[in-house]
Amino acid sequence: EVVTEDPETAFCTLAKREDLNLEESSIHHCLYQFTRNEKLSETNKLLCDVCTQRHCGPKKNLKSEKKYIYTNAKKQMLISLAPPILTLHLKRFQQAGFTLRKVNRHIKFPEVLDLAPFCSVKCKNVAEGNTKLLYSLYGVVEHSGTMRSGHYTAYAKMRNISNHLSELVLRGESTQVEAFGTEPVKGQWFHVSDTHVQAVSVAKVLSAQAYLLFYERLL
Repeated sequence: EVVTEDPETAFCTLAKREDLNLEESSIHHCLYQFTRNEKLSETNKLLCDVCTQRHCGPKKNLKSEKKYIYTNAKKQMLISLAPPILTLHLKRFQQAGFTLRKVNRHIKFPEVLDLAPFCSVKCKNVAEGNTKLLYSLYGVVEHSGTMRSGHYTAYAKMRNISNHLSELVLRGESTQVEAFGTEPVKGQWFHVSDTHVQAVSVAKVLSAQAYLLFYERLL
């Protein structure tokens, strides 16, 4: 689907990206690279239907030869709809010749993640004027071992239930709900490995070599 956007806002985000702390081994850096502005030129030029029609006119005979016009362009992938649950899947392998190699590097991830710098300025379910889109971490999946064998474990947060917050959500009073959204959801973290479950600290969770990250929306 081709959507015509205002060129002034087509590549704008909810929050400034210049203020980000882009440590190379961090989730912020990963998201920044995934949503970076790319230039399409030379062999990556974009096939432009408008330019083609302007140059050749409407195509009347399907069998007639038509010269397609390619043009330089910019491309950027941004989030257009903020999900209630955000799942981030880290690519933990790389090609090494004819084999796959597991990537064991630690990737830093926060307890509270602001997704606004990676969202379109016209993000559909974000109130106008909002420059923050906060998510609280509640689950992590970790893999130990190699590409051929290993073991999956998980960190999960048992969260405290706020009856008052639940009532506000059910009544749709979003402005009051936002007052709860500046801090991570309180609760106790547990490490789960098969039938073994152990209470752990937040620091232990944040030191994990994450394979999957699960966040829930606060704002």
